[in-house]
Amino acid sequence: MDKKKKLLIVDDQVGIRILLLEVFSTEGYETFQAANGRTALEIVRAHSPDLVLLDMKIPGMDGLEILKQIKEINRDIKVIMMTAYGELDMIKEATDLGALMHFTKPFDIDEMRLAVNLQMGDGPASRFATGS
Repeated sequence: MDKKKKLLIVDDQVGIRILLLEVFSTEGYETFQAANGRTALEIVRAHSPDLVLLDMKIPGMDGLEILKQIKEINRDIKVIMMTAYGELDMIKEATDLGALMHFTKPFDIDEMRLAVNLQMGDGPASRFATGS
């Protein structure tokens, strides 16, 4: 098997980070976590994750700003947004900035797992889900 795919979880809520870390470590990914934008961007620069699960509402630097900077560092990094709010305008802006999709909290962990596996290219349907 080739090297592990890397996943970065960015959320200021420790409970959500722990949940997602446990789930995706079990799925076989190398997982990183960050509670704020500065740490997230340091991890992006140092480890170049394949995919970032990014919370929209983070104190200090919001999810849209983090998303912009991730895409400036490396356009190929895939980003899935997480939001606890129905901010459709922010979700649209995130999509315009290159986010693949979003999950509204509380999200269904199985749906999240399926989406991540699909984007990471570990499922039979992944070759159809690449897009541009």
